[in-house]
Amino acid sequence: MTSTSARPPRRRLLDQSLLVLGAGALTTGLVVLTLAPGTSVASSHREAPLIAGDPRADNTDVYAFTSPDRDDTVTLAANWIPFEEPNGGPNFYAFADDAKYHIKIDNTGDGKADITYTWRFRNLIRDAANQFLYNTGPVTSFNDPDLNFRQVYDLTVTTSHGTKTLLRGAPTAPSRVGNASMPDYPRLRDEAVRGLKHGGKAFAGQAEDPFFADLRVFDLLYGGDLSERGQDTLAGYNVNSVALQIPKKALALKGDTTRNPVVGVWSTTERQGATVTDSRKKKNNTGWRQVSRLGNPLVNEVVVPLKYKDAFNSISPDQDRTVQPVVDKVLDPILPKVIEKVYGIPAPKPPRNDLVEIYLTGICKACGPIKADLNSHRLNKDAAVGEIVPAEELRLNMAVPPTAEPQRLGVLAGDLAGFPNGRRLADDVLDISLQAVEGAAQTGELVEALADGDQVDTNEVPFEDRFPYLAQPHTQNVNRGGDDGPGGDDGWPFKDAHASSMAGFGALMLTTGGYRLRRRKAGA
Repeated sequence: MTSTSARPPRRRLLDQSLLVLGAGALTTGLVVLTLAPGTSVASSHREAPLIAGDPRADNTDVYAFTSPDRDDTVTLAANWIPFEEPNGGPNFYAFADDAKYHIKIDNTGDGKADITYTWRFRNLIRDAANQFLYNTGPVTSFNDPDLNFRQVYDLTVTTSHGTKTLLRGAPTAPSRVGNASMPDYPRLRDEAVRGLKHGGKAFAGQAEDPFFADLRVFDLLYGGDLSERGQDTLAGYNVNSVALQIPKKALALKGDTTRNPVVGVWSTTERQGATVTDSRKKKNNTGWRQVSRLGNPLVNEVVVPLKYKDAFNSISPDQDRTVQPVVDKVLDPILPKVIEKVYGIPAPKPPRNDLVEIYLTGICKACGPIKADLNSHRLNKDAAVGEIVPAEELRLNMAVPPTAEPQRLGVLAGDLAGFPNGRRLADDVLDISLQAVEGAAQTGELVEALADGDQVDTNEVPFEDRFPYLAQPHTQNVNRGGDDGPGGDDGWPFKDAHASSMAGFGALMLTTGGYRLRRRKAGA
């Protein structure tokens, strides 16, 4: 007998416990994943029926603003994958490697992209055959051997002169697994900020979701009880972001920011052979098809009727004016009538040409009832006026300098550097949009009854003061407040992401227990 004869019973007990615990957790997780009802969170991030089922292709927000610390550049940012639960392992969140992600620029006003920045991602897995973990130890750099799953990307720019590669094989900041796995995440993010030839910077990776709002607004406008506002529905969640900091002259028509300061911006996603128009019409189309699109915030959510949301996601802005039912809803929007019905606030009378200016033409004295020259392509002296068309784009007048003290209500508060002149991270676009549809941009007066908006005035964490400006990703699980917390789910004890974590934990216990048993038998 050896001196270790007294230890095997404890080991067997531990191994058996790990197997039992692992099997239970894995079973529970898989059962929940199988039986739980589909997530039905109503939000601006899942604005159309079909794209709601494809989160890796789902644009959530797009931003365009003069960089506050480099006023000769514009920062562009776009987000995908709504409602990323920070603890949603073991696979966490990756960009799709079978999609194209775009940020597009229109500097002529014809509704077509004059400049297109495109990201294509590739997965790099160190050990797919014998490992399931995202990382196998503390990760200190992008090339750390403990980072099992990585993504790199190629960034190209397409203009009338062709397509050029700006970055090849650039690192993507990984999902922030947690402090044990990534003790210095800001360092990992810094590795993902890359310089561009001829000036500028690029970033891709996970970030805190910068959109803030109480999305119970979609529950019949807080159930007719404004006292129930004030909960930031997006608090605690992350997204996947791409960002660029580009010299203004590289975006302006003819490179002249003095004569041509206005650009239109939107982001899109393309999938190969996919369509969002009508799944019943199956065609053998293997080309790239646009499946998601985003310019101004909340347009597809609260302006476009349900019937046309998927189609809206599939078309280019130059086609917007041809979809008369959508144009009709800009001229005579649904939301003010709902507000009137629920709260008795009279809806402004149609036609709403002020909304046409904000969403389709840009704001200028010759454009409509908002008597100000702000961000219409008509202000570009070298643009052909006859070719300018109404198109839903986020328009930015790059000649407007950054504001020393930004106002959350942007232009409505006299801060011309904010939404709807571009969009900054801290712009309170839900409150601005509520005021706009109630006519505040036309009258110059806030609608007092809605002056407090959703009572969520700022992001739950501060933004950073340097590129990419996005806040670091969250690491704590969202549903940490019990039944009354933000993750309460009508009797279902686990959300999908928690079920995934439970399944992952169970698999880990099974693997560890099985390995210990095999090792003990081998040594017997």
